Amino acid sequence: MERVSFQTVRETNLRSVLGTVRELAPCSRATVAANTGLNKTTVSNLVTDLMERGLVRETGETSQRRVGRPGVLLALDDRSVAAVGLEVNVDYLSVVAVDLLNRELVERHVPLDARAEGAEECARRISEALREVAEDPALRGRRLVGVSVAVPGLIDVPSGVVTRAPNLGWRDVPLGDLVRGSLDGVPVLVDNDANLGAMAEFRFGPCAGIPDLVYLTGEVGIGAGVLTGGELVRGSGGWAGEVGHLELEPNGPECSCGRRGCLEALAGVGAILRDALPDSSGGDVADLVASTVERAEAGDPTTLSALERAGEWLGRGVAVLVNVVNPGAVVLGGYFVPLAPWLLPRCRGAALARSFAPAAGGCRVEPSDLGMSAAARGGAAVMIHSMETGDLPLPR
Repeated sequence: MERVSFQTVRETNLRSVLGTVRELAPCSRATVAANTGLNKTTVSNLVTDLMERGLVRETGETSQRRVGRPGVLLALDDRSVAAVGLEVNVDYLSVVAVDLLNRELVERHVPLDARAEGAEECARRISEALREVAEDPALRGRRLVGVSVAVPGLIDVPSGVVTRAPNLGWRDVPLGDLVRGSLDGVPVLVDNDANLGAMAEFRFGPCAGIPDLVYLTGEVGIGAGVLTGGELVRGSGGWAGEVGHLELEPNGPECSCGRRGCLEALAGVGAILRDALPDSSGGDVADLVASTVERAEAGDPTTLSALERAGEWLGRGVAVLVNVVNPGAVVLGGYFVPLAPWLLPRCRGAALARSFAPAAGGCRVEPSDLGMSAAARGGAAVMIHSMETGDLPLPR
């Protein structure tokens, strides 16, 4: 039988105490002991350790105990550590830093032509953004416990390699190593943008707490982060969620993947802009989306027709998800959000009409309220969660 080291047991107990304080704060040491099953002396020693690490603090208040001396109440220390999430997408770089309570400390959103810049330059820009965030007054004196990077594509998460990101033009990019090289031993996670967006929605969005949830990225491409029972569905190779490449119309427009009639070629933001603004010669995606909203509000028939078609195809894609995983909610993110007033009616109608289960299996389709930083924020929260579950080391 394999022997478990004292240090392993202690780290497990530290995380147990930390998780209990998160769940029950403000709470006393006696309450922690009662809920963890650890004796009071052990809990007291573990709390002292966590306080020295800057993870737990005393609130200055005491419990109202009827017998014995009142216990000093504990809470998570939101002043000492931070985690950072970044998202690289076709036309922007988002950065979010959060504290131990997942409260936002810093948010930045900057234009970036990621495809034109290339992978190595994007990695340099990520490192530059991390340095700038670390120098922000909101992070002064805090230890960085982890960094996540969200990318729209297939990611080999253990290695941090972007296997394929067609909308960025990337293949087999060791992004984790490129970013890690500019950090002093800080753990780095590279993951799919939809996966991290789904985690943000589950924790903070309009459908927070719904354990069976799908997040659809509303970018030039469409990806899905799929949760069942509150856990990400990754599949046997880690490639689950690429619903943007469901072939819905064999004679449809060409997709970035080289096939025809994929969902993102029919309902992705690039497809919407192509049809809604036929007189446009290109430009910044955010500006073009804003122009589309203006024309839709003005009742422009070409724009309205394009949005209705995209909504119909999007609803057909949602129906596939309903039939396969039966989510309680599908959340539309990214640029789908400002376009939602025109996309949602046809989207919801098509989902209802084409789902096998009655009433689309009870699935809601809602726009996100997390803005363009959902994946970055979700990634930062995942790093905090990973520290508490043992996937990342506790800071010393």
